Amino acid sequence: MVHGMVVFVFIYSTCMVLVQRVDAADPDPLVDFSANATTPVFRNIFANGDVTTGSGGVRAALDIGKFPGLTSEGLTVVQFKMVPCGENVPHTHPRATELLSLINGGPLQAGFIDTKGETHINILYPGDLIVFPRGLLHFEVNVGTETAFYISALNSQNPGTLDAAGAVLQLPERAAAIALNIDIAAVRALKSQRPYNEPPTLEAAKPGVCVPGQFITTDV
Repeated sequence: MVHGMVVFVFIYSTCMVLVQRVDAADPDPLVDFSANATTPVFRNIFANGDVTTGSGGVRAALDIGKFPGLTSEGLTVVQFKMVPCGENVPHTHPRATELLSLINGGPLQAGFIDTKGETHINILYPGDLIVFPRGLLHFEVNVGTETAFYISALNSQNPGTLDAAGAVLQLPERAAAIALNIDIAAVRALKSQRPYNEPPTLEAAKPGVCVPGQFITTDV
């Protein structure tokens, strides 16, 4: 009951925080609610939402395709269950600002890079929130020893998601090699290991890259 109340309060608070920016992403609604909205309630997002599973955990999203009640409300909601040393790989949302709240587990290392190339990295504990400005590259890593459960809300019913690493490797091989300062053989090797994912899946770190509960800091 307490967990459900926390989720409700987070989503309600997010709507209030983002309401001033909704019109920047989506048009204002012309009716109270969409005629397609048969119910304002959605049951069990991890079973019935848009679910993707990777080596780093489970991502479950709700958009108008899965939940017509969101139509014209300028909102997309995503819930995550991320294993220790899992990562929501670097990505952007070209049409939305994101507000993330860690409910339990973790902690999370989370942050974004601005257009000046400056990093804004923080460690999040249960009850903490972070905002990812519209269009900026961002990520989350579970640096703790417990599975992290967290929620994100985005102020568009179609925020879009661009997988940064996967997108670079979709460039012509020469362009990617120049951008990454590597040779074409290395680009081909990376492409064979790193397909483009839409939406990006949660990925687990390779052995030796991350140890759960160690180096809980913003600079590693």
